[in-house]
Amino acid sequence: MRLEQLQAFLAIAETGSFQGAARQCGVTQSTVSRQIQALESDLGLELFHRTSQAKLTLAGERLLPRARKINQEWQSATQEISDLVSGKQPELCIAVIHSLCAYYLPPVLQRFCHDYPEVQLRVTSLGSDRALKVLKDGLVDLAIVMNNRFLTTGREMIVETLYDELIEVLVAANHPLAENEY
Repeated sequence: MRLEQLQAFLAIAETGSFQGAARQCGVTQSTVSRQIQALESDLGLELFHRTSQAKLTLAGERLLPRARKINQEWQSATQEISDLVSGKQPELCIAVIHSLCAYYLPPVLQRFCHDYPEVQLRVTSLGSDRALKVLKDGLVDLAIVMNNRFLTTGREMIVETLYDELIEVLVAANHPLAENEY
């Protein structure tokens, strides 16, 4: 069974004639006839009653929903491949440092999923150095890390600052470092 045979079968079922199917498929009527004969030979059953209008046999009626499903799956697969080739991505892979995953990221991801429901998100929580490594290796599409000029310099990456974060050092009041002012 070949895809062209199933497409010819679907075209005949839709148009009601071999000639209409040939026009729809952009081939000759004899090509459609050969495709259907080969399909019927493979299945061992006739799929159409050959009268003035091509009517489905019981076998044809049983095949029809499955042929539609196979054809739809094929169209979906070819569209997904075409999207990948043209740069459209159905999946976005993100590496994010641990501290952002719990607090900052959930509302951002929720909004993203609402705005772009067709995109599948894959988020991985990693340290900054590991997140940058998987980005450089092409395993993720973007990384959200702490800015470290030693890790984030280079022409192979574009760095955008999302926000500045205040970091404080805390020590116990009775610790020797508490006597120093910084």
